[in-house]
Amino acid sequence: MTTVAEMLRDAPSAEARRDFEVLVAHVLGVSRAYLYAHGDEILDSDHGHHIAHALEQYRRGTPVAYITGRREFWALTLDVSPAVLIPRPETELLVELALQRLSPNARVLDLGTGSGAIALAIKHERGDCAVIATDVSVDAIAVTKNNADRQQLDIDLRVGDWYVALDGAVEVIVSNPPYVRANDPHLSALVGEPTLALVGGADGLDALRTIVSGAPRHLVHGGHLLVEHGFDQGGDVRRMFDCAGLRRVTTHRDVAGHERVTLGER
Repeated sequence: MTTVAEMLRDAPSAEARRDFEVLVAHVLGVSRAYLYAHGDEILDSDHGHHIAHALEQYRRGTPVAYITGRREFWALTLDVSPAVLIPRPETELLVELALQRLSPNARVLDLGTGSGAIALAIKHERGDCAVIATDVSVDAIAVTKNNADRQQLDIDLRVGDWYVALDGAVEVIVSNPPYVRANDPHLSALVGEPTLALVGGADGLDALRTIVSGAPRHLVHGGHLLVEHGFDQGGDVRRMFDCAGLRRVTTHRDVAGHERVTLGER
């Protein structure tokens, strides 16, 4: 006979303890607060088996979001799978900056949408805007469609590599493209996440070059491009913006103080 508290006791660190709590609460269908009030509750064999399986996946390195199939982003609870990158808190900066630049009824393009986190967050806040979300991965678009349906948010989903699926010009382009270097040692820690959504070539800048260089042809005059990038890529990305002829180029820092989002105006 195993109690909730005994299941949580094996967490090797404070961070792991939080993850254990999320997984146990997910299996039991309760809140983390419930676990604190019911630590002496005895788990039935079925729940105990499922919790043990979830914790074993976690110990093997599977991200919590892939085990639960859910991730919180902005004001939304999104479905995620190994077909898409797990949305990160720092990407909310990209949404915040984009929202500040949206005129009424603007047409917005999210390139490489993945789970749809950015596109859906923008649509959630600005229902008047027409949001187009593209991805080269059919599986990723399926995840986005499911999230859009669950949130009852109407966005235009298109399969295609970057600008291929776009017709006409837009007021705002946003993207969190793959920007990790192919030999980056941190890749080994990103267990299960799709390489296609992570790696941007030898220097991590391949996708960013394509997005930035193509933006002027797809933005209306006065339109904005906003991209997320690595903490040490700000200088390179600003130079790309300058070479593309974009104006008023600025880079914004995330809550950790790292250069994270660069934007410019056509």
